[in-house]
Amino acid sequence: MVRFNGVSKLWRRWLRHPRPAGRLLRWTAIQSSLVLLLCLFVAGASSLPWLLKPDLQPGALAPFNAIAPKDALVQDSTALEQRRSTLVARSVVQVLDPDQTQALKLRLERQLSELQQVSESGSAARVGPVNLNADEQVWLEQRSDQDRFAWDNVVRQAANRMLSQGLVSTLAVDQLREAAGLQLQGDAIDNPAARSLAGKLLVSSLQGSSNLRTDPNLSKQLIEEQLTKQGIPTIDVRKGDLITRKGEPISPQAYDVLDFFGKVKREPQPLIWLGRFLEALVACGVMLLVMRRERPGLEVRHALLALGLLLLAQLAKLWFQSTVSPLAVLVPPTLILTEGLGTGCGLAWMAIAALIWPLPVNGLGHGRLLIAVAVATTGGVIAGRQRSRGQLLQLAVLLPLGALVSQWVLLQLQPFTGWRLWGSLNPGLDELSTDALLLGLLLMLSLLMIPMLEGSFGLLTRARLLELADQERPLLRRLSCEAPGTFEHTLMICGLAEEGARAINADVDLIRTGSLYHDVGKLHAPDWFIENQKDGPNPHDALNDPEQSAAVLQAHVDEGLKLAKRHRLPRPIADFIPEHQGTLKMGFFLHKARQINPNIEERRFRYHGPSPRSKETGILMLADGCEAALRSLPPDTSEAEAKDTVRRIVESRQQDGQLRKSGLSRSEVELVVQAFVKVWRRMRHRRIPYPIPSRPRHSA
Repeated sequence: MVRFNGVSKLWRRWLRHPRPAGRLLRWTAIQSSLVLLLCLFVAGASSLPWLLKPDLQPGALAPFNAIAPKDALVQDSTALEQRRSTLVARSVVQVLDPDQTQALKLRLERQLSELQQVSESGSAARVGPVNLNADEQVWLEQRSDQDRFAWDNVVRQAANRMLSQGLVSTLAVDQLREAAGLQLQGDAIDNPAARSLAGKLLVSSLQGSSNLRTDPNLSKQLIEEQLTKQGIPTIDVRKGDLITRKGEPISPQAYDVLDFFGKVKREPQPLIWLGRFLEALVACGVMLLVMRRERPGLEVRHALLALGLLLLAQLAKLWFQSTVSPLAVLVPPTLILTEGLGTGCGLAWMAIAALIWPLPVNGLGHGRLLIAVAVATTGGVIAGRQRSRGQLLQLAVLLPLGALVSQWVLLQLQPFTGWRLWGSLNPGLDELSTDALLLGLLLMLSLLMIPMLEGSFGLLTRARLLELADQERPLLRRLSCEAPGTFEHTLMICGLAEEGARAINADVDLIRTGSLYHDVGKLHAPDWFIENQKDGPNPHDALNDPEQSAAVLQAHVDEGLKLAKRHRLPRPIADFIPEHQGTLKMGFFLHKARQINPNIEERRFRYHGPSPRSKETGILMLADGCEAALRSLPPDTSEAEAKDTVRRIVESRQQDGQLRKSGLSRSEVELVVQAFVKVWRRMRHRRIPYPIPSRPRHSA
């Protein structure tokens, strides 16, 4: 059997490449079978539209000679589609726009007001809304208030009649002047100067403006009515006519006739369906591999969640078909997976969901899918940086608004750019608003579901991490009350670990929360740990059994895992409990045991592990080992001496093989050492000695 060792090595290296660093979980056979089964469901749903493909297609070579068995009138689908496309270009129904009509009326009122100001100024020759001739100036200066009110009402009524008939912005000025004159003929304006001035004012107010807008629904109705009036194009077939000749291409008209006579069989086409099925199945596999590379600790339930959302997306596409909203299908799941698994996983899901779209996006064009992908990508990138549920709520409002505005802008630019993102019939603002509203509602629903998904699928969002780090939570509050020494030790380690993680761009929120819970297992017997012992005796001295004392130390790990399970801590947080100790030696009790029995096995005095499998747990192990040493340094210790102390502890961990699986490089370890010394320098800052006043003496 030929083995490609280089390819196999490269594959394992790519899959295990830590980004971010973390352990690579191995799924059991049952778990892998569940994932594969769900992948098959997704592939089946995606390939379903191709399951019953016709065996003949227009343009394909005819496999047989076909003769018309009888006379028939067959609908010509190609001619019908061409006629429909032609009608779309010239069958646009426009209706009055109330907002634009009101704006034109307000413009007329402003010009009437300006004209009155010219009249009141005593100089009708000054610049006004329109140019006045000599007769118009005389009439304007001599008119009374009663004449002004009557004249203004006549102008308003004429404008209302013109606006109610609809105004086109491209109407020539002469035509608009003629229309204004016709509207003023029946009104009681005897003075020719007053009539000409009214016509000028109407032209000035309405020129270059329109109060019409396109109504998509009425346009569609008009197209269907015109098709009905013109008649459906048909093909007149006579009995005995040759429809197709074997080996010649099938024309669209011949295909319609063959379909009419039942010669086109819609039976399962295994090859076409198999190709689509395998395409979707491979896409699911690629998505899972990318997600495991982005998140090496990807659990089975995470994979099942991603595949379940992908299956729901496919079913929604099949159910709603051409009316489906790509925004509603792609954006909410992307946001959920980005929050729970990271930006890379969310964008990988979105890319696969868009690539295996089972049917073309009819109705409003393929541009809807492209716009949805752009909005989902933007939302995924932004959501990956959010740190609270309040920020996510803002995003759930801003994304639909951004989608609405961007689509409206693209729609307005379409005549200039030539882009046909929506196909042959553009959507109206009401349709775009409906899509945005639906997206907003689904995003709100997704935000409500995220806390439930966190518990059910083990998702760890930023908001969840910050909530778990609240020191008023019951488990942390109990630790501070029942084991105050351990709690103070935890806070010190938390400061060291945070600075170390920040120095190498590790997950600061994760290491902060994990540090707070790493020693909760000491709650089972707080007095057996020296930081909680005050002035009383040490229970280990009374026990006088090194192996039993080592068992107590191991128990704080085992009991910590039990508490983590009882309080439903996410697995990445629970992993800090055993991994911060790894398989370290319990050196003090091993030394005592060898004083009694020099041949005792070392493995009895090692923690059960596992050793750190991520950068964050590796940093915590180093912080746990360095905290006591740094705190016990004398006040006059120099920074170089402190760094040397930390480096010796770190090197001992490295030599013991504890950091082998953590993904920490030598340069990152050095940055962590410098960060620890930086925190120590902050803790050991100098203070001014304040004088303490002596107690006053009381006279006898």
